Amino acid sequence: MNGVQEDVFGELRTTFRSGRTRGVAWRKAQLQAILKLLAENEDEIFDALKQDLGKHPVESYRDEVGVVKKSATNALRCIEKWMAPQKGRIPLAFFPARGAIVSEPLGVVLIFASWNFPISLALDPVIGAISAGNTIVLKPSDLAPKCSSFLVNTMPLYLDPEAIKVVEGGKDVAEQLLQLKWDKIFFTGSPRVGRLVMSAAARHLTPVTLELGGKCPTIFDTLSSSSDLQVAVKRVAGGKWGPCNGQACVGIDYVLVETQFAPVLIELLKKFIKRFYGENLKTLENLARIVNKHHFDRVHNLLKDPKVAASVVYGGSVDEENMIIEPTILLNPPLDADIMTEEIFGPLLPIITLNNIEESIQFINSRPKPLAIYAFTKNDSLKEKILQETSSGSLTFNDAIVQFVCDTLPFGGVGQSGYGRYHGKFSFDTFSHEKAVLHRSFLIELEPRFPPWNNFKMEFVRLVYDYDYVGLMLLLLGLRGIFRRH
Repeated sequence: MNGVQEDVFGELRTTFRSGRTRGVAWRKAQLQAILKLLAENEDEIFDALKQDLGKHPVESYRDEVGVVKKSATNALRCIEKWMAPQKGRIPLAFFPARGAIVSEPLGVVLIFASWNFPISLALDPVIGAISAGNTIVLKPSDLAPKCSSFLVNTMPLYLDPEAIKVVEGGKDVAEQLLQLKWDKIFFTGSPRVGRLVMSAAARHLTPVTLELGGKCPTIFDTLSSSSDLQVAVKRVAGGKWGPCNGQACVGIDYVLVETQFAPVLIELLKKFIKRFYGENLKTLENLARIVNKHHFDRVHNLLKDPKVAASVVYGGSVDEENMIIEPTILLNPPLDADIMTEEIFGPLLPIITLNNIEESIQFINSRPKPLAIYAFTKNDSLKEKILQETSSGSLTFNDAIVQFVCDTLPFGGVGQSGYGRYHGKFSFDTFSHEKAVLHRSFLIELEPRFPPWNNFKMEFVRLVYDYDYVGLMLLLLGLRGIFRRH
């Protein structure tokens, strides 16, 4: 174990035990500091994202800076309400008594951020941990080195350096951090690494939140209205290639559509790809690049299978030097090929045709539970079947990705796509322990002397538990003297 990591952990534990982070003033000050950090360093953030991922400033603001601003602003507005004890209803059997649910911070938490949204997926969980009153270690991804360096160098200038630390490094540093006994671990990344994190956490019985991924399907029903169809295809094109050029855990992985409707969908997708991103590889714009050579080769290799290559109906060109892959549409690639069994995490979009759109439910259920399902349909019956017969982290009708930025809805996976949830109040809850608090009175007491009133007392207690209403409370008061005498 690296002594530096132990020293960092020890300082954070000392700070937490001092109680400084529990007060609302400290929490608000840190949230305001995050907003100030963003406002004063926006251009530097844009530059780091451009260098790491080739993101356009508009994309960087939409998916990174804007997301964090919205989250911090919402937390500032709601923090006192979130912190307030919730009144708990107490059964008549405990009368007179009162109860409450008090949210308390977990302690010292570890947050692993991901490389595809290296600012928002780092700071958004930090906002939740701060709101709940914890001390924090943030480990940015080393695959986005400029953004990682920015966070390491900038956050201590704005946030409490004795309560919030940023630790840079690769796999070895992550392994060292996982040896420590944290009060909570929050991880965003792949299922493969998520298993390692959960295994390490299990040694200390540390609770975890795992924000993973999976193959998120889109069900595209026949839409008779031309305007509805145009909007739907625009949203598919934007949801697939807009966020980090398909390198998004919640992005569209493949589309399910009826056979006779596939040509219409493909032609419209081609139209909007050209309008949004350009005609060919040399004129592409508004698209992030593949993060590094390893991931470029991984995505490119998905296309090298001859049967997969034969299914390409649009795109497929690559620029290895600049690590760019053109938006690519594939029609019915082999279902046993890697492109249909592994998460794509890139700009390739398989379209799978079905005889009937309701077959999509069986298709989805035959695979691991996805992080999200998107369904474009106006058929209420189909909507209800999808809702009732599939399981996913989230389900969005007639749009894609937008549920991720909705603070009033929880975001998280199920099964292989993740464990736990966050965003808005759900982030606060994720980094809090809800403690039950019960206040009893000395006014009423049933003495544990049963004979000769054994049967009567048993029936009375049974009534108290089975019929919890005010009349029994009055009866309890009236019989108080009898119980004390006998």
